[in-house]
Amino acid sequence: MADVWTEIAAQIAQVSQQPFWVERTHSVGGGCINQAYGLSNGQTTFFVKLNQASKLAMFEAELAGLKEMYNSQTIRVPQPLCCGLSGNSSYIVMEWLDLGGGRGAWANLGQNLAAMHRTSSDLGVGWHRSNTIGETHQPNDWQESWLTFWRDQRLAYQFRLAKRRGGSFPQQEDLLAALPDLLAGHDPIPALVHGDLWSGNAAITTAGEPVIFDPATYYGDREVDLAMTELFGRFPAAFYDAYESVYPLSLGYSTRKILYNLYHILNHFNLFGGGYGAQANRMIQQLLAKVRA
Repeated sequence: MADVWTEIAAQIAQVSQQPFWVERTHSVGGGCINQAYGLSNGQTTFFVKLNQASKLAMFEAELAGLKEMYNSQTIRVPQPLCCGLSGNSSYIVMEWLDLGGGRGAWANLGQNLAAMHRTSSDLGVGWHRSNTIGETHQPNDWQESWLTFWRDQRLAYQFRLAKRRGGSFPQQEDLLAALPDLLAGHDPIPALVHGDLWSGNAAITTAGEPVIFDPATYYGDREVDLAMTELFGRFPAAFYDAYESVYPLSLGYSTRKILYNLYHILNHFNLFGGGYGAQANRMIQQLLAKVRA
C-alpha cells in the first residue's frame, strides 16, 4: 500500500497546490462497496476511498456528483478533490469531515435540501453522464419527459436486470403502462437530487452542521430524495417539517413515493436478492390497486 499512498499524496499536492505527504493512515469502517481511509500528514486529513482499478468510472461519477452539489452552494457535502488510478487500485479523495453531532441540525438539513432542490436544469431530466446506484449502473440520458425518464431509465432498466437474475414480476408491464395514471398532472421542475438519500448517506458533523455524501446525482423530481429518506427508517420529524415549511410537496406524494422507492427495492433485489423481490411485487400491487380504485 505504501506506493499507492505515495502516488495519492502526490496527486493531492498537485491538485491542492499545497505540499502533502503521508504521515499516518487509518481504516474507516461503515462502507460495504469500497475500502475507506483517513490519510493525514499530521496537519491535514483527507478521506480516501479505494476499489479495483475497474471502478474508476464509479469514482469519476461520484466526484462529478459531489462537485454538482458543492457548486450549488446550498448544502454541505465533502468537498471533492481528485480521483485516479494507482497500480491495481482506483481512488477518490475528498475533504475529511468529523461526524457525530447531535440531532439538532436536522431542521437545517431539511431547509438546505429544499434549497438544493431549487437548483434546476434547462436540459430536462437526467444528467451529463451515467453513474451508479450502489454498484449498479444508473443511466441518466437527458429526457424532456419525467414520465419517460422514470419508465425507461429507472424502472424498466431495473426490471431487465432483475430478469437476468431470475426475478419474477408478473405485473411489471401493467405497472409501466399505468405510469401515465400514477403521474397524472405531475410535471416536476427538474431539480438537482442526491439520488440515494437514505439515513446512511446523511449525518451531522461534530460542529453541528448537516452533511450529505455518497450521491447518485441527476436532475429529476425532487420527491425521489424525500421518498428515499422514508424507505429505511424516516429521518427525524424536524427534517420534514423544515423542508415543507420552505418547499411544500405536491398533492399525490404519498402514492408517488411508493413508485419512486420501488426503484430502490428493485435495485436491492438486483444487488442482494432475498426478500426484496417479494417486497417489490407487493409495492407493484399496491400501486396498481391505487390506479384501479
